Amino acid sequence: MRASSLCLVFGLVLLMAWTSEAQPKAPAVPLACCFSFIDFQIPDSKVVKAVRTQSYCPGTGIVVTTPRTQFCVKPDEAWIKKHL
Repeated sequence: MRASSLCLVFGLVLLMAWTSEAQPKAPAVPLACCFSFIDFQIPDSKVVKAVRTQSYCPGTGIVVTTPRTQFCVKPDEAWIKKHL
């Protein structure tokens, strides 16, 4: 009796796992989001690229890439508006 109950439970768990509603692909995950922002200007000669954060991010920002690292800048900064 115990073995048949155990097999029944195991079979139901396998059936639930096999027919789950899990999606084969993960939802879109943003590549970069900004959580803190710099308060200084980066020289234009050092900026490699500047990209707005995606709508999935909790806040809007601009990711500025330099040859060494990346920084987050608030989109209302005057110097970054000129660069974009």
